[in-house]
Amino acid sequence: MPERAAGALVAPAPISFRTATFEGGEVFEARRQPWAKVGFALTGVMEVSVEGKRFLSPPHYATWIPADASHRCHNRDSVKFVTIYIDREWCREMPDAACTLVLSPLIRAIFSDFLSRDVMTPQGDDDLRLAHVLMDQLRKAPRRDSYLPVSDDPLVKSITDALQLNPSDRRSLADWAESFGATERTVSRRFQSCLGISFNEWRQRLRLVVALSQIEAGKPVQRIADDLGYSTPSAFIAMFRRQTGTSPSFIGTEGG
Repeated sequence: MPERAAGALVAPAPISFRTATFEGGEVFEARRQPWAKVGFALTGVMEVSVEGKRFLSPPHYATWIPADASHRCHNRDSVKFVTIYIDREWCREMPDAACTLVLSPLIRAIFSDFLSRDVMTPQGDDDLRLAHVLMDQLRKAPRRDSYLPVSDDPLVKSITDALQLNPSDRRSLADWAESFGATERTVSRRFQSCLGISFNEWRQRLRLVVALSQIEAGKPVQRIADDLGYSTPSAFIAMFRRQTGTSPSFIGTEGG
């Protein structure tokens, strides 16, 4: 895997944006920087480790990285990734620790406007006002400790790693338990104690992460449902509505 060194330290003034596309399998070495970051994918999924805690950053969910926090990134597949660099003076009322932020349509619309006008550093009065609105929305964004939690527990990690490689795997919890010589109850308890959610909930979140990336890439719902192991598109759409409160077609329209 290629490993990228940290770039030159250029402070945001007081907020700036960077959009870049990275090929799959890239690793970005650990770094600390004297400003905060908000990172999210437009397509694909970025894995981010902050102070040793791992996060997934798919479309519609961002990773918040406080100033001076040690962090490194890795993308398994190709990803188009956005980084918002924020001066610490603008970070009042933002979380002290890294977390996942749910991106509202307004946050995405503001960034899309900057991107469409090739504004990487807001400077004029109008753009600075818009940047303040963006920060206000980031402060109000729902926060989650981690959207798709991970664990170093050998049993849990073996199952979650396998599912990330093949999200369409439809084996039940009992099947997974049998394949590792454990009882279903043991695996169920291990998921709850290590991840804070059930096996089925974790798998649904993984499928949503993959689905969001594929929707942003323009893949039809029928193909996404097939790729994720759903028997029918309606079953996939029902899962998507439970997780997001909206339909895949709405997300695709908004993203476009």
